[in-house]
Amino acid sequence: MRPSNRLVLGVLALSVVGISFAAPLVRLSHAHAVVIATWRLFFSLIIVGIALAITGGWRQWRTLDRAGLLLASGAGVLLALHFWAWNASIALTTIAASTVLVDLQPVIVAGASAAWLREAPSRRQWRGIGLAVLGAAVLGSADWGAAGWRSNRALLGDALALGGGIAAALYYLTGRRVRQQLDLWPYVAIVYGVCFITLLAISVSAHLPLLHQPPREVAIFAALAAGPMLIGHTGMNWALKFAPAFMVNLTVLGEPVGATLLAAVLPGIREMPSGRTLVGGAVVLLGILVAVTHAAGTSGGTAVSESL
Repeated sequence: MRPSNRLVLGVLALSVVGISFAAPLVRLSHAHAVVIATWRLFFSLIIVGIALAITGGWRQWRTLDRAGLLLASGAGVLLALHFWAWNASIALTTIAASTVLVDLQPVIVAGASAAWLREAPSRRQWRGIGLAVLGAAVLGSADWGAAGWRSNRALLGDALALGGGIAAALYYLTGRRVRQQLDLWPYVAIVYGVCFITLLAISVSAHLPLLHQPPREVAIFAALAAGPMLIGHTGMNWALKFAPAFMVNLTVLGEPVGATLLAAVLPGIREMPSGRTLVGGAVVLLGILVAVTHAAGTSGGTAVSESL
């Protein structure tokens, strides 16, 4: 039974709230970027494993062909690369700049969706995507124009964030394809599992200190699993079955707005947004609104996408 459009949009909105906590929580952690991501996936897999056992969804793996398994596993590797690059960028540049660059995914996803998935955005949706990306650029430019922003450290952080965004775009595109074959829990079990193994391999090969983490760090890792991972990423993976990848991915651009506001109020961060940041955030939200409220006449779209 296909869920209502209101439910899909509600889940996406809640997912944006979930992922908005990621950057502030990563900033508060003192652990290595890969260690943070590895623990985040470890805690997430505990919940996914329980859900998989209760629902019996693991039985669907028997119906998955080799191509589907390779795509799902590839999505897990891409997610691991996304987490590594983006987590590392948080320590090198500002939260606003990092989240903006990592979230410049909708243009890539929209173009690839038209070519690979035969789900092309309408003209008005392209305008909404363009408007949201423009707002994201305005939001991030407030930090890029600050004193010292041209340092090698900040530029490396920006490059890592952009690389993380490209990996995430490919992750969403792959997820849209495989979610037509698998329900939510069997799908995320493969993706999160491969992601965890990839991150664990990186951690071990680099001799990173995975064990004996302070209670404060463990609490941050658990919070990353509960909010950004299980509410954020898992919610969006759920929506991928009912809405085109470009539509699901576009809502990710709400993350810089939420992350910037949270960074301003959380003790230990206190990155106050400038007027330009607030204007850029408003433009981002307007662009998302333009795209998701349009009655899209896209080929290959679902009933949800056609009535948004």
